[in-house]
Amino acid sequence: MNEIDDRGRGRRSLLGLAGATALGGWGVAGQALAQPTASGWPTRPVRIIVPFSAGGTTDILAREMAARFGERWKTSVVIENKGGAGGNLGTTLAVQAPADGYTLLCASVGPIAVSPSLVRRLPYNPLTDLVPIVLIADVCNVLVVHPSVPAGTAEEFIAHLKRNPGTMNYGSTGIGTAAHLTGALFCLRTGTTAQHVPYRGAEAVNDLITGRIQFMFATAPSIVGQIRAGKVRALAVTGDERSRAFPELPTLKEKGLASFDSGSWFGFFGPRGTPQPVVDAVNGAVNDAFKDPALQAKLVSNGADPQGGTPERFAQFVKAEIDKWRAVIQETGVQPE
Repeated sequence: MNEIDDRGRGRRSLLGLAGATALGGWGVAGQALAQPTASGWPTRPVRIIVPFSAGGTTDILAREMAARFGERWKTSVVIENKGGAGGNLGTTLAVQAPADGYTLLCASVGPIAVSPSLVRRLPYNPLTDLVPIVLIADVCNVLVVHPSVPAGTAEEFIAHLKRNPGTMNYGSTGIGTAAHLTGALFCLRTGTTAQHVPYRGAEAVNDLITGRIQFMFATAPSIVGQIRAGKVRALAVTGDERSRAFPELPTLKEKGLASFDSGSWFGFFGPRGTPQPVVDAVNGAVNDAFKDPALQAKLVSNGADPQGGTPERFAQFVKAEIDKWRAVIQETGVQPE
């Protein structure tokens, strides 16, 4: 467990550096990023592939940034939701797209950092087939239960699971996603058992609301509205620190589950060979957007911690995350497909 502890600390350190870069001064480089690219890009609409269904956190963040991109670049920026296979389908489509700057990928931890260790015949290598552009946000996962579950705290919920082994279902946004592995890790660390039910993205939240599944680890932006409306009950958050969106919720670490840093993150990528001026332009657009206090406040209130930073920092972060989730997969015993 020390290995995972060290990786968690490294991840938070790297995020801190990225955040400091995003919010600090940009000097000459920042001024250059704020100008049109030398190639005149874009001269036609840009599409952003979201490898999950509409309504999930990846989709929410992509649409927020797309609106700002469109204003900045004076062109249409279109979101294409290509869900399936835990995000791997849409990611594959992005990898296969022309590297001309007119296709971007807004992806999350699952298809980028988890799938390489969980899918035997993954049709892409995130380290060689994609160009990391910028880290958008870091997001905690929230342990949420259906209101019918007789538990008001994480401790009560764990006790309930132990009294009723294997009778409860937890949902995820797909096999091999962070939500899936977080649920498996939770059961392992607490000595409980529950049935995993994978979904094609945000549909899991709908079934949690109706009671078809009893709990899940949902990304904060995808569940914050349902929590505040009383449709689901939040018990705790993952990560080493409390969420700025839910300061009243304890972390699972506070409840004795050490090293439970299994949050999600989201970022922009391009197909291998994406022109450097395009990488610089997208990176600069995101970093400049995060200088807006109103945008920062909006994202934080919905459970997302804005990041930003350089492409180089993001590339280092992605490599560290692949190593971290490989260790989690080994610990949980989830088998590659």
